[in-house]
Formats: sequence, structure tokens, C-alpha cells
Amino acid sequence: MSVFSNPSFSEHELVAFRNDRHSGLQAIIAVHSSALGPAVGGCRMYPYASEADALHDVLRLSRGMTHKSALAGLPFGGGKSIIIGDPHTQKSRALLEAMGDFVNSLGGRYITAEDVGTSVADIRTMARRTPYVAGLDDNEHGGDPSPSTAYGVFLGIRTAVRHRYGRDKLDGIGISIQGLGHVGFKLARLLIEDGATVYGADINAANLERAAAELGVRPVSSDEVLLLPVDVVAPCAMGAIWNRESISRLRAGIVCGAANNQLATPADGELLRRRGVLYCPDFLVNAGGIIEAHHQILRSGESERLAHIGRIETTLAEVLRLSGERQVSTESVAREMAEDILRGNTCATEGADRSLAA
Repeated sequence: MSVFSNPSFSEHELVAFRNDRHSGLQAIIAVHSSALGPAVGGCRMYPYASEADALHDVLRLSRGMTHKSALAGLPFGGGKSIIIGDPHTQKSRALLEAMGDFVNSLGGRYITAEDVGTSVADIRTMARRTPYVAGLDDNEHGGDPSPSTAYGVFLGIRTAVRHRYGRDKLDGIGISIQGLGHVGFKLARLLIEDGATVYGADINAANLERAAAELGVRPVSSDEVLLLPVDVVAPCAMGAIWNRESISRLRAGIVCGAANNQLATPADGELLRRRGVLYCPDFLVNAGGIIEAHHQILRSGESERLAHIGRIETTLAEVLRLSGERQVSTESVAREMAEDILRGNTCATEGADRSLAA
């Protein structure tokens, strides 16, 4: 399993592996960049089909975290960790403590938090072995970051709808959500409260039933949720869902969701543009969670936190404008902005000073 020749390797600073026989832990930590500060990113637990798949995922996710923090104007670098295993059957206290030891061994170069397959309680268990954790609920500012993530995506959808349809409210707008877990459920609530008609699917039947009963989400199958003739598709589950085949079947005019790494390859952003789809880069619109973590550390008030998340609207509007002017993908515009910040400049293009870093 090669690291340096992996197609997702992109000047990563550190890739570390841990195999702990006692607990059964098999894990990888990737630090993409510490140019702006210590690398921050969640710990994902997932039953990857192969070690190569796990490496590919952690490399892509850590790079995305670098760009996410940069665009959000945060003093963090980009990192991610993964545990190879089924979180429903293979998670144990010993395994989580071993993961805490692994994080601790890097001496603060990487700070972990919850992600797919892990919870705040799991991170608290890791915290028994390392102080390098974020998002704990030991004070009024800590805990579940999903409300902030959902709020940022909600603002992204409103911005895209305004840009595409010239509408400030979501009345009459049809939106399908793939994944109704922590973030997807909260996003559905915000959208419905703003007047949208929401369709949803989830591989967990209980999540779908709850969303239908409590919010009025209209259930659809997982096979059709991304392909409905709606105005907006909001992927809030796993990534790498947009490729040549799925894009050719897409019927929505906007894609804006919380899932990380939605594009199978960077070229798929251009395919979406050529198809006339407004793609809202995931690492821009789903930054609410890490912004929340930052304000937990600062012990900021709610108004400061919401104002910071609210800047997502301004940055996305700029990305959409520049994409249209230059006839290039929104993905490439957003990454250019982030890379420019990493190089020490204040903005990527004229007018980008209205980004989150402003």
C-alpha cells in the first residue's frame, strides 16, 4: 500500500499508522497541513473494504479539512483520522483508549473530534488518554456540532437558491436529503420551517421514520433520493457520490449538502458546471461544525458564533459569482481561495476579501 504515489496524496505533512493487537485498533492519522495551526479533524470509524480504501479516504478528508479551516478564517490546519472497523460491532472502550494513545503520540500536531461512526461520548473516552480533542460537552459551549453544521448548509442552500432562482425564501422549493442522521435531520427541520418541501432517504429506517413523523419529510428510497426532479439535492451521508454516471442522471439545479468529499474526482466539479448544476463546495458550506469547535475554545457567545457561521453566505455568493464570470467550476474557485490563504495572501481574487477570512 503506497502512500506517496496514492492519487489522493497532496503534499501531506504526515501519515501515521497504528496497529494495536490488544484492542484490535487499526487506524490511520493524516495531517495535510499545519500552515495555519494544529491540524483539526474528526475521527471516522468505518468498515472499509480494504486498507487502500481507508488510506484514500483519510488523505482526501484531511486535505478537505485544510481548505475548510482556511476558508472559514480559522487558526487550524487540516487533519483526519480513521479507524477501520464496524462502529456497531467492533467499538470498545479499549479500542477508543488506544486511539486516544495514538492521537497523543503526535504531541498536539493533530486534534481529533467526532465524525461518522463516532460520538461525543467516544471522544470523551479518547480524552482519558489525550488532551488533544475538541467538541466535548463539559460546558455550555461544547457538545454536538451538528446543529451548527446544518445551519451552515441551510445558509448555503438559501444562497444558491437566491443566485439561481432570485428567491430569498424557500417557499415552494423542493429539496431532497440523502441521510437523515445528526446533520440531515436538523437540516430538514430548518428547510421545512423556511417553507421548503423536503424529501428524504436514509439507510437507517428509524432515522427516516422519525423525520417523517416529527418533521413531515416525505420518504423516498435511497436509490432515487439523488435523482428526484427537485430544485436542490442535499447529500448528508458519505462522499464520492458525484461521478460521470450519477451526474448524467441528476435532475436538480443545485447540489448543496453536508457530506464531505462529494466529488469522486476534482474533474466532476466541471462536469456539474457544464450540466448547468450549481455545486456548493462541501468544504465551504459544511464548515459550521469546525467553526462551532473554535468558538467552544474561545467560549464565545451565541451571537458571535452565528455571525461567524453566517459568513458562509457571503463567501459562497462570491464563489458562485466568480465561477460564472470565469466559466470554471465552483470547486476550483473555492480551492483557489483556500490555497491563496494558505500561501499567506488575504484573498484569492479581487473581491474575495468578502470571504470568511475577512
